[in-house]
Amino acid sequence: MNNVDYSIYLVTDTDMCPRENLVQVVGEAVRGGVTLVQLREKNISTRDFYNEALALKELCLKNNVPLIINDRLDIALAVDADGIHVGQSDMPVSVVRRILGNDKIIGLSAGSVKQAEEAVKDGADYLGVGAVFHTSTKSDANDVGIEILKKVRSSVKIPIVGIGGINAENIEELYGTGIDGVAVVSCIMASSDPYAATKRLAEKVKNL
Repeated sequence: MNNVDYSIYLVTDTDMCPRENLVQVVGEAVRGGVTLVQLREKNISTRDFYNEALALKELCLKNNVPLIINDRLDIALAVDADGIHVGQSDMPVSVVRRILGNDKIIGLSAGSVKQAEEAVKDGADYLGVGAVFHTSTKSDANDVGIEILKKVRSSVKIPIVGIGGINAENIEELYGTGIDGVAVVSCIMASSDPYAATKRLAEKVKNL
């Protein structure tokens, strides 16, 4: 899928804000400049995940921001989301593509040049590469660092989003890496003012 703006990629986390406030927090972030939303839930019923996805789909549609579902192909299909993001241990990208079709966005997490090159062969639209900085939001994330991020960037042509511990204070360390955007969690989801936090990030993302 072309013409997707990956610059400020928000990954939701209801451990950081009350679940009943999720739509409000995402709405404030979108108003502040978030360009793409990924709904990520781990410990939630399928029905609740579906209802959350429906509510965010409505919000994102109104604001012309793509909604990506994390891992759950069934939820992505059920709400007709714009796409899905999968990890290395999830369903292969080639199979996801066969099920979702060519008009949906498929992203894959990658932590090495080899994984990135395989993702391109399998038909991924973009890569989430990380963890760039140490992060507490994913206990199973290995730190990749900026050097590997640069190597991945030079090895593939598809869009790359850096993820893992990125915020307005350290984003300048990513200047010059050639990535297409940053995926953020805590710096927006845990903020007392998601709108202001996103605006701060938006000012700095311009220089990526």
